[in-house]
Amino acid sequence: MANFQVTPGGNPKNEPSVAANLLDANIVVAVSTDNTTGSPRTGLYRSLNAGSIWSNTLLPLPAQFTGAEAATVAYGFPSTFLVAAHLFPGNFGGTTGVYRSTDNGATFTGPVLVAQGQGTFINNDETNISIDNSQASPFLGNAYLTYNHQFNVNIAGGSVSFFQRSVDNGISFQTPIRLSNEAELVERTDVAVGFTGIVYAGWITLDPAPAFKMRRSLDGGATFQPEVVISAVTLVPSPLPVPNYAFRCLTFPNMATDNSATATNGTVYAVWQDNRLGFADIFISKSFDEGVTWTAPMKVTDSPAGSQNFFPAIAVSPITGRVNIIYYTNRLNGFNLDVFVAQSMNGGNTFTNTRVTTVSFDPNAGGSTPTTLIGDFIDVDIIVPNDFIAVWMDTRPGTQTIFAGNNL
Repeated sequence: MANFQVTPGGNPKNEPSVAANLLDANIVVAVSTDNTTGSPRTGLYRSLNAGSIWSNTLLPLPAQFTGAEAATVAYGFPSTFLVAAHLFPGNFGGTTGVYRSTDNGATFTGPVLVAQGQGTFINNDETNISIDNSQASPFLGNAYLTYNHQFNVNIAGGSVSFFQRSVDNGISFQTPIRLSNEAELVERTDVAVGFTGIVYAGWITLDPAPAFKMRRSLDGGATFQPEVVISAVTLVPSPLPVPNYAFRCLTFPNMATDNSATATNGTVYAVWQDNRLGFADIFISKSFDEGVTWTAPMKVTDSPAGSQNFFPAIAVSPITGRVNIIYYTNRLNGFNLDVFVAQSMNGGNTFTNTRVTTVSFDPNAGGSTPTTLIGDFIDVDIIVPNDFIAVWMDTRPGTQTIFAGNNL
C-alpha cells in the first residue's frame, strides 16, 4: 500500500470524503472539515494523478454563514463533481448547501442552499450526496441529496431522514421527501444506486430500537416504497471503552451496489459497525432481490476479539465487482489506530483484510488530554478498473491531517 499526505499539518482536518472520475482514473476530488483558518470550513483537495499529489483550497461561504462541516463529494458523468456540506451561523440553524463543478473539480459554483436551517427549531446536518452513474439507468445523472433533519435542537427534540433529488445536474433540488418515521431518532442516510437506477436509501435508527433501515425508489427518487429493516443493530459505546479514548463514535450506515457485468451484478450491500460481539466490529448484509430481503449479518474483519473496529466505508468496482470496505482499527496494539481494508472478489462471501496505513497513529496526536473528536467518518472510492482510493484522518504529522492510500 502507498500512503500520501493530502493536507499540510497545522490546524485540524477530519471527516474526509472522496470521489474519483470513472472516465479518467487520474482525477480525484476529496473534501473534509478543515480548520486551517481557525474555524471549520470545507476543504477541497484535487489530485490529477490518482491521489499521489494534491492541491488544497477552501470552498467559499455565503456571507450569512460562519462555518461548514460534514462535507461529502460525488462524481457524475462526464466531468461533474458535487459537494454537499452543513453550513451554519452558529451551533444551531444549520443549512444544507451544494457546490457544483462541471470541469472536473477545477472550479466550483454555489453553494445552492437546498435545505435552510431555522434557528433552534431546524438544523439540517449530516449531509450526503450521490449521483446516478449506473449503466442501464433511465435516470442517469440524477443527483440524490440526503441530510439529517433535526428539529427542536435546543431541547434535544429529534431527527428524521430527508431526501431531495436533482434532475438538472445539481443546479436545483426538488421538494424534500421524509424517509424515516418522525417518532424515531435517526443518524445520517446513505444512498446507493443499482444497475437499472433503483435508489436505495438507508439509515440507522437509534431510538426506540436501534436498527439499519432502508427504503427504495423505482422511479429515480420521485417516490419511495415502504421501509425494510435490514438488521437490528447493537450500537457501539461512544466513546469506545479504551483508556484515554474520548472521541465520539457515531454509528452511520453505508450502502453500495454491484453494477459490474459479472456474476455478482445486482447485489446490494449494507455495512455498519456493531457491538453485538461485545466490541466494535464491522458487519455486512446483502440483498439479491433488489432490497426486498436481506441476509443475516456477517463479520467482515479478521480482527481479534476485544479490538475496536469502526467507521466503515464501502465501494464496489463497477468493472470487476470487487468489494472494498475500509475501517479504523486498534487491532495492532490496542490503542493506536490504523486503517485496514476488507476485500472480496466473490460477492462478499469471504473477505481478505489488509493494512492500508503504513504507520499506526495516536488518535490524541500525542496530547495529554484525550481529544473528543476525530471526525465522524472516513471514505473510499474506486479507481477504475480495480483499485481504490481511501481517505482518513491521521495524526502522524502531529495534528489531525488528511491522508490517502491506494494500491497504485
